[in-house]
Amino acid sequence: MTSRVRRCAGVLLTALLVTAAVLTHTSTRVEAAAGVRVLPLGDSITDGFNVPGGYRIDLWQKVVAGGYSVDFVGSQANGPASLGDRDHEGHSGWRIDQLDANIVNWLRTYTPRTILLHIGTNDVFQNRDLPNAPNRLAALIDRIHSTAPAAMVFVATIVPAGSASSNAQVRSFNAAIPQIVQTRANAGRPVYLVDMYSALTTADLADGVHPNATGYSKMATTWYNALRAVPGSLTEGGTPTPTVTPPTTPPTTPPTTPPTNPPGGAGCTASASLNTWGGGFVATVRVTAGSAGTNGWTVGLTLPSGTTITNGWNNQRSGNSGAVQFTNVSFNGRIAAGQSTEFGFQATGSGAGVTPTCTAS
Repeated sequence: MTSRVRRCAGVLLTALLVTAAVLTHTSTRVEAAAGVRVLPLGDSITDGFNVPGGYRIDLWQKVVAGGYSVDFVGSQANGPASLGDRDHEGHSGWRIDQLDANIVNWLRTYTPRTILLHIGTNDVFQNRDLPNAPNRLAALIDRIHSTAPAAMVFVATIVPAGSASSNAQVRSFNAAIPQIVQTRANAGRPVYLVDMYSALTTADLADGVHPNATGYSKMATTWYNALRAVPGSLTEGGTPTPTVTPPTTPPTTPPTTPPTNPPGGAGCTASASLNTWGGGFVATVRVTAGSAGTNGWTVGLTLPSGTTITNGWNNQRSGNSGAVQFTNVSFNGRIAAGQSTEFGFQATGSGAGVTPTCTAS
């Protein structure tokens, strides 16, 4: 082989190695088809320490099984083959202030519709000015909405800690989160509380900090239930038709009123399911048409004393406390026989015993 031929062969081999390296590097990123952009945002728990992909594995499988089209977004990517879209914004060791320093760029780059925020664990374990940690969380949420006002932000309480002393700090931090969320919801911002702390126990931790596989699966279920309770967080509008049998994992919080089967006669029925936390809840109300279908509907319910509605969607509402009536909006009044539509609301106080009734028109 001449020296010229050897040089050409060497160049070709180098090119092939570079190409192989690029393919190896990029194989960890899987882009989903066009769908609602969801940004998993947080620290190593979002990344999936101990279980690469973490809660995103089961959450992805649930949204696909439920017939939703979503696109996980972010600058990071990891996870197994069973995770169809591995993008995320989980950074190991990061605190609230570090997310805050980068959030504007991420929002402008990825323009998410829905944000799953679980942050504060490293503030606790690094003992980073804990009395002001809730203020930093509030500032982060405000920065998100000042940059992307329409982004739906699901704010999770952080998971338990293995040691008693650290868990007491976790509980103290978590105790401030409902009021942070409620204040912004009262101002009309699309922000929702997710009680992640109650979904896990210390038995669900691998190392006293990060969940094990069971813990991550419980996180996925809790995220999924919260997302399904807020129309528009996973869809462009309406409820999708499942492409496969939906998962059978029971919700973390059982429905206040068990769902009802489509009625055999005319009129309509309504059932409510609640995603609750200390001091408030999100209610999803399903309206099901009878044999004649509906051209419109009115749902009535009575809230317990001290309970007040702060936000609602897919309905027109009369009243915020006591006896409340909800009527359809332009796009969800007409329901075919035996079919259903959903609307929802967020409230402070208790939803115990709430039983909706339905009248068709």
